[in-house]
Amino acid sequence: MQFSESWLRQYVDPAMDSAALSHAMTMAGLEVEEQHAVAPAFTNIVVAEILSAEQHPDADRLRVCKVNAGTGAELQIVCGAPNARVGIKIPCALVGAQLPAAEAGGKPFLIKVGKLRGVESQGMLCSGRELGLGEDHEGILELPADAPVGKDIREYLDLDDQIYVIKLTPNKADCLSLMGIAREVAAITNTPLVKPSWVAPSFSIADTLKVTVENADLCGRFAGRVIRGVNAQAKTPEHIVQRLARAGQRSISALVDLSNYVMLEMGQPTHVFDIDRLSGDVAVRWAKPGETVELLNGQTVTPVAPDQSGRILEVGVIADQTGPVALAGIMGGNHCAVGDATQNIYVEAAYWLPSAIQGRARRLNFSTDAAHRFERGVDPQNTVHCLDYLTALILNVCGGQAGPVDDQIIALPERQPVRMRLTRATKVIGIPLNAETVADIFTRLGFVFQQEEGDIFIITPPSHRFDIEIEEDLIEEVARMYGFENIPDTPPSAILKMGAQAEAKRSVHALRHRLALQGYQEVVNFGFTDSESEQRLTGTAPEKMINVINPIANQYGVMRSNLWGGLLANLKTNLNRGASRLRLFEAGRVFSRDESIQEADGQVAGFFQPQHIGGLAYGSCLPEQWASPQRAVDFFDVKGDLARALDPLQFTTVSAVHVALHPGRSAQVHLMSTTGLINIGWVGELHPRLQQLYELPQAPMLFELDLKAIQELGLPHPQELSKFPAVQRDLAIVVKQTVPAQDVLDSLLSCKQDFVVDINVFDEFKAKSGSSSLAEDEKSLAFRVTLLNPQETLQDAQIDQVMAALLASVEKKCAARLR
Repeated sequence: MQFSESWLRQYVDPAMDSAALSHAMTMAGLEVEEQHAVAPAFTNIVVAEILSAEQHPDADRLRVCKVNAGTGAELQIVCGAPNARVGIKIPCALVGAQLPAAEAGGKPFLIKVGKLRGVESQGMLCSGRELGLGEDHEGILELPADAPVGKDIREYLDLDDQIYVIKLTPNKADCLSLMGIAREVAAITNTPLVKPSWVAPSFSIADTLKVTVENADLCGRFAGRVIRGVNAQAKTPEHIVQRLARAGQRSISALVDLSNYVMLEMGQPTHVFDIDRLSGDVAVRWAKPGETVELLNGQTVTPVAPDQSGRILEVGVIADQTGPVALAGIMGGNHCAVGDATQNIYVEAAYWLPSAIQGRARRLNFSTDAAHRFERGVDPQNTVHCLDYLTALILNVCGGQAGPVDDQIIALPERQPVRMRLTRATKVIGIPLNAETVADIFTRLGFVFQQEEGDIFIITPPSHRFDIEIEEDLIEEVARMYGFENIPDTPPSAILKMGAQAEAKRSVHALRHRLALQGYQEVVNFGFTDSESEQRLTGTAPEKMINVINPIANQYGVMRSNLWGGLLANLKTNLNRGASRLRLFEAGRVFSRDESIQEADGQVAGFFQPQHIGGLAYGSCLPEQWASPQRAVDFFDVKGDLARALDPLQFTTVSAVHVALHPGRSAQVHLMSTTGLINIGWVGELHPRLQQLYELPQAPMLFELDLKAIQELGLPHPQELSKFPAVQRDLAIVVKQTVPAQDVLDSLLSCKQDFVVDINVFDEFKAKSGSSSLAEDEKSLAFRVTLLNPQETLQDAQIDQVMAALLASVEKKCAARLR
């Protein structure tokens, strides 16, 4: 919101300078993002009149002007402006004047006596751009005929007037107008508010236009009136043009300027139709499929059309008998736009429901001031008031005869009373408050309130305050008006004590450090992804995905159910920038539907949101070096990384198929726990089909684990060191090649023999054809068994008994034989 200080002070004039006013607004939540004078600094420029303008003897495009600048003597100034002519008033820079620098950071331009093509010039006639008043430099700036000669131009044009640019939060829609800002300043500074006044227009003709509001969920109130015999070529009053310019609006025509002026001053967007270009009665409704409308900006749009995600968002229209003539609450159409030949108009002001406007302009790839206000909320009780104000301005500037107001009230929002407890406000803000202070704040804000026993305030929010709905909204108002700078900086106090360390649980930070030690770098991705990636990586049907209602971008339309989509996108980005070896990991939440989940702290009913930790390895196994040959990272490299990161937890991998992983190079990760093996995630190589889709030269290795499961370490169990030596025996057996080594190891461990403390596989042998006693479909596995008796030295008989039992177990369960 941009406006000039002089315009604001017309309605509220606190006893403080510009800087103090800026600070007061900022500290009350109306952040002044920028404050500057209308024109940059310059000196010694006055109002002057051209007395004569003759052709330069040696230059076709130059004129030699005689100028009266109020100095007592005529000045001779050479000027190249095409509009330099006798009788006009213009800004004249006298000798010694300093003009603003031509570019930021440059030096001011000093005016001296000089010669142009041999003719002396005693000053300079200035354009608007040379004074910092815009980019117009086609000619010198022409001033009104009654401008006093010799008067300082800064004083005459009020160029020291301050421009404020306010950065508003979305909830402060009531401040998207000059009167809204004035209301706030009056409350902040406790200064009287002077409301705009005008003579209420009386209707002198009975003409009306029949308007039918067909959809109550689109328009809550619609008011309009016919005005005939207007002069559309009338000149907009200079003070309105100036205020529009200082609010960032350019002057177009009187009817359009006055409509914009009412919107900026009162906050109610209005629209003026050329009634002679309308066909029959008018309807306010949702757009129909196939309809198009050419807008004032020249763009032809189809209101009923899918957006980039395929969703159709209904758009309201104002339509005559031939079709839409305007987009409701967004922009008017060219079909019935007012022009210089317009004589009869229909002026409209409406309350469009915010839900019916939100997102529509953005879907059509443009934004308007009207849509910006309507989608946040416009005062529905101010509609006819603003229509009368605009009518009065039009009749005063453009003339004409006005008809009666047709005011249709369809569905206005009901404002429910809001309760605020004084004790709650005191606790939240952190300062002592009394009922008198709070009552004064609510009175300054214009709130109607009642007080109940126990210091409870019941407030009925004004119709222009859409942001007052709950108790915390009122507490915020109290804090704002009390003054954030008046709230003391009191540090919190608490009794500190050393918390007990969770010995049985490992923090996620420790896991991050472990993975970083293995060469992995952490990434942080959005919890959203696109539906195509989600389906490719998880096989989830579209109806099972969790769609984001209002995605920030098309590629973030669904909630992710694994971490691999973001990691693969990170990989692709880094490869495109020249990287060749990457190790990445991420810890974050994933999302899936689960009807068994009940509503609780940190849980949403129907949705499972566990934390996972996932990673990716790509490129060579080791950084390039002379001591080791180069080879691509494989399954066992990543499994080793996980073993080191998860230590002391022990896990096994079991061959399994995942839609995103290579069918022969993927496995489930099973964690060994006191209750048995539990599935905690996946590890494997990216599926060749996905490698091709992502255009990757090499398939990366991926893993993803349940974070909660790998955080549980359990407490350590100390054991007494044995005084007796351990014994190691090797057991070599022959099994079919289809039997996994893990199955054989599990069989040995399940035997549960006394004295066995550890069993490890240390060798695998497959014979070449005809070179061994092993068949082609057989393999030899060698296991090292460690035995220990803490009470005495083991005897050969005890050892042989244990080894025989182990051999019997694998012979029975794995069809093995001793090699």
